[in-house]
Amino acid sequence: MMLPFLFLMAGVNFEDKIAPVLIERCVPCHSSVKVMGGVRLTTNVAMSRVVVPGAPEKSPLYLTVESGTMPPAGPKLTQAQRDAIRDWIREGAKWPNGITLEGMRLPADERAFVGRVHDKIAANKAPAPSNMALIPQGNFVMGSENHKEEAPPHKVHIDAFWMDKYEVTWDQYRQFMFAKDEGVDAVSRPTRPYVEMSFGMGIEGYPAISMTQHAANKYAEWLSQKTNLFYRLPTEAEWEYACRAGTATAYSFGDDAKQLLNYAYFALNSGGEYQKVGLKLPNPWGLYDMHGNVMEWTLDQFSTDFYAHSPASNPWNQATKPYPHAVRGGSWQDPAEQLTCSARVASDPSWKEQDPQLPKSVWYETDAQGLGFRLVRPLKIPSAEEMYKYWNSGVEKDN
Repeated sequence: MMLPFLFLMAGVNFEDKIAPVLIERCVPCHSSVKVMGGVRLTTNVAMSRVVVPGAPEKSPLYLTVESGTMPPAGPKLTQAQRDAIRDWIREGAKWPNGITLEGMRLPADERAFVGRVHDKIAANKAPAPSNMALIPQGNFVMGSENHKEEAPPHKVHIDAFWMDKYEVTWDQYRQFMFAKDEGVDAVSRPTRPYVEMSFGMGIEGYPAISMTQHAANKYAEWLSQKTNLFYRLPTEAEWEYACRAGTATAYSFGDDAKQLLNYAYFALNSGGEYQKVGLKLPNPWGLYDMHGNVMEWTLDQFSTDFYAHSPASNPWNQATKPYPHAVRGGSWQDPAEQLTCSARVASDPSWKEQDPQLPKSVWYETDAQGLGFRLVRPLKIPSAEEMYKYWNSGVEKDN
């Protein structure tokens, strides 16, 4: 689902029943681009001019759609659409906090948008940015026999790709969070957070945290549109391959956990909070903080049996449900054994426990303050349909 709305009403679901109608039939004539009759219908404040909560019979929005005078172009709204608007107003016309319909798209429009982004990326011959390391193609043994969720060890081939040397920082991520509307091709961006998302641990040079996998995917889409270079989250296999960096030991530097002090911030030396990226030693392929600081999102659904039938080349366990997804690397909160190259963590609904919204936010994991991400760029540019699947899993919304 592409629209990031955060409330589920007892009767009418705003996301499923109201927002699509407003976006398709009302916003084209009632936005900041075209303000027909001086009325915008893109925010709760603007909507208050034409809606009387609890009283559809007094609400100009309902009266005009019911009479057929709005929208002026195209067919009248269906009876089901008119009834949904009536019932939504009758139930209080609840509007998710901080949401604007400006620039948002329906799922069909999203595919067309990705197609345009793909064409621009395909025509761009620029090299990878200097903040990425080239990860060579090769084979490795993924997993371990140490824990059942890491078994069985199995041989995998990975194609070459570029990977961020550092975890994505607040300096980078906040540009996405607070970017101004970029018009019809704007990527959906996070709603305004209800708490300060660094939790007092620092912004400049520190890793961005507590975003959902959906938010990380949308950041990758936004950055791809902004730069005309393709970015996405790594698969679990790509992440472990890059972390191992040609080694077959528990950590990229060997098996001696005491050496973690030189390579990672974790429970023993973090001081109870994350630290600036890139301060510890990198792994053999020039990647920093692959162990510790913040654990990192991957594209994969977490599964304890996928390894047993994993494809031999470039495996990706595509998600079919909101939980759990696979997270790697361990964090500033974790002990050494959770920072190994093969260690896996499954995302969990408890990561949103403090979120007061129903359904829970598709943007924030407020209780996962040791969670971040980094991006990759495959050497081969994928098709537009593949890009769409990388950026839109289809299972973003919690059940």
